[in-house]
Amino acid sequence: MDDLTTAQLVSIIGPLVFIQLLLLIIALLVCIRAKETQGPRWMWILLILFGSFIGSILFFVMGRRTS
Repeated sequence: MDDLTTAQLVSIIGPLVFIQLLLLIIALLVCIRAKETQGPRWMWILLILFGSFIGSILFFVMGRRTS
């Protein structure tokens, strides 16, 4: 296999990092603005921050309480 140059790596990883950061920010905003969540809000915020991609997805799947 050919070695990837730095520019090629950035063009591959850059959009993925952008999407992950965008998902993290949106999940945090939704969590903070939510009136109720499944479980304590502080737990979801920590999970979103330190769980990175998985924590954000878990919040949207399991953490939001539908009224």
